[in-house]
Amino acid sequence: MSALARWIPRLVIATAVLHFCWAFAQPNAWADMAGDGLWRTAADTGAPEYFEREATVWFMASGIALLALGTLSRHVLRTTGRLPAQVGWYLLALGVPLCVIYFPGTGSWALPVIGLLALAAAREAPSAGPD
Repeated sequence: MSALARWIPRLVIATAVLHFCWAFAQPNAWADMAGDGLWRTAADTGAPEYFEREATVWFMASGIALLALGTLSRHVLRTTGRLPAQVGWYLLALGVPLCVIYFPGTGSWALPVIGLLALAAAREAPSAGPD
């Protein structure tokens, strides 16, 4: 496997960790949601703090999705020696719309960058020898 291919899962996992950290560091609604018992705490669209609660939940959920993509791509890379091109396409599918909607206000630009690197890594022939 190439050096670039080895770095893609690491970059995706690092992005997931940043998402988890930011989900708790940014102004969030975790305390309010816990105080309400968590059950259906982001379901009332008429609540004044609805959008803060929704952002809090989606930031955490996207971190979990990125962690899953990163760890699964690491497993496939270790098992087969190749990074699937789908990893790059998934990151582009997530990142490009976010960049169009939110850029430059967020770090969403990282997803298309990692996605393009993943596509480049997927095109490389696996190197021979142990890693």
